[in-house]
Amino acid sequence: MPNLNIDSSKKNTYDAIVVGSGISGGWAAKELTGKGLKTLVLERGREVKHLRDYPTTNLYPWEFPHRGTMPMDIQQANPSINRCYAFREDAAHFFVKDTEHPYGQTKPFDWIRGYQVGGKSLLWARQTQRWSDFDFEGPARDGFAVDWPIRYKDIAPWYSYVERFAGISGNHDGLAELPDGEFLPGFPLNTVEEYFSNHVKSKYQGRHVISARCAHLSVPKAIHFEQGRAQCQKRVLCQRGCPFGGYFSSNSSTIPWAEKSGNLTLLPNSVVHSVIYDDKSGKATGVRVIDAHTKQETEYYAKIIFVNAAALNTNLILLNSTSSRFPDGLGNDSGVLGKYVAFHNYRTRIHGQYDGLKEWTTDGRNPAGGGYIPRFSNVRKQETDFLRGYACGFSAYRQFNSADHGVGAGFKNSLGNPEIGPWMVGSHMMGETIPKETNKVTLDTHKKDAWGMPQLNIDISYDDNDEKMIKDYQEQMKEMFASAGFTNVEVTDSKQAPGLDIHEMGGVRMGRDPKTSVLNGWNQMHACKNVFVTDGASMTSTSCQNPSLTYMAFSARTADYAVNELKKGNI
Repeated sequence: MPNLNIDSSKKNTYDAIVVGSGISGGWAAKELTGKGLKTLVLERGREVKHLRDYPTTNLYPWEFPHRGTMPMDIQQANPSINRCYAFREDAAHFFVKDTEHPYGQTKPFDWIRGYQVGGKSLLWARQTQRWSDFDFEGPARDGFAVDWPIRYKDIAPWYSYVERFAGISGNHDGLAELPDGEFLPGFPLNTVEEYFSNHVKSKYQGRHVISARCAHLSVPKAIHFEQGRAQCQKRVLCQRGCPFGGYFSSNSSTIPWAEKSGNLTLLPNSVVHSVIYDDKSGKATGVRVIDAHTKQETEYYAKIIFVNAAALNTNLILLNSTSSRFPDGLGNDSGVLGKYVAFHNYRTRIHGQYDGLKEWTTDGRNPAGGGYIPRFSNVRKQETDFLRGYACGFSAYRQFNSADHGVGAGFKNSLGNPEIGPWMVGSHMMGETIPKETNKVTLDTHKKDAWGMPQLNIDISYDDNDEKMIKDYQEQMKEMFASAGFTNVEVTDSKQAPGLDIHEMGGVRMGRDPKTSVLNGWNQMHACKNVFVTDGASMTSTSCQNPSLTYMAFSARTADYAVNELKKGNI
């Protein structure tokens, strides 16, 4: 028996373990395998292979049983995921249903998850913006949260590194608040979007409407063809999985690249229960894994461990990783593990119409989604009665009108020859929320999930700062729309619960002081040096940019650091 145990231990030992195969986990796997480390990637969901496992990618609307709409019984049984706009027949197989992994809600929270190889990299909005020092310095300036242990200069080379490989389309706009990157040609604004951009530039100092930056291959380069990817076809069916690899996902890019190295072992259906800590060495030695189907427990071992299970599941795993040294969760000397969770505020929108430029319409689709308005409030100094700020999306389209009921040739003719209506314009807010100790996740030890792990309880809500920000967005955008000559302007507030932004961050935050943070400036645990976290859980604050590009850059930067530290014998 002892010999069998030794053999089993050797068989299950790797140089590195990566928990999760989404955007950050995929990048960690690519970098670690590329540097020669035998790497085990553990994914709790099923295998999804690029090309092979996109069953709906080429279906027409009439080929779906309910023309895309989910059956009512599924909608009613899964109220949280049903509120996600993309939970439809063409992509529902990439989402976790509420009933498949229940969780507690002290306050309403819609937790949107994707359990499969590639995670939510198959479902993300593909918007990619760099952070600037205005974002990294925000907490230090206003005193909320803790100071970031890095600045833009520390991450800038890694932004460039991941942008070149992933393929980011955009224009060089020369804005200090939204640094330029290594771009493929951007997708152009349409006529009305361009009109609004020029109007804003001429009338509002410090405000800009630019082409949205996105992880789509507008004009692929050699490195993208080497990955087996091709030019974006502008189908805008991205949530189904792209057979062209036209947008960046772990499935089309980093995971296959890691596989080519010969150093990757990928195990789907592997639910990580906890990280194993050894008191004698003062290090983590591996992870405990529950087979998603058989419920059998297995231990795997490695010298370095990346926990990239997506923000809230990363918190869950670390809180569940208890030992005599860490009774309240791995690395939790500070007591902040699971706390100071934040998100993005997407509650409010504005829409209207424009009666000008009727000689123009649009043809085709824009995968970037249109325009982007970088944050313009509280950028260089505090100017408003709320902290931090918001960015805005902006888009315009021409409405086509046809009869929606009727009989005979007239009805048929109306359907085949719709009338072109006015230009419709719209915008949505992407607001930064402030990390607070009261916004937290905890483990419910009285309720277990299907794999014997405690259920996660989520206690997260909006605050007065968020309400003031919503009010300001509505006032500013109404004024900007009116000045541009847009009419029938209306604002809406969905009152949606946090979570539908799908940008939850924090709980395992980076910081300079081990007394107030879990990770240092290298995304490395202060108290357990061979454990790293580079997904959303590591974020000290949220800014208002889409965060995925920053997760990619953190993952590549940290993998480089971890391998160098390993070679030096420091971990």
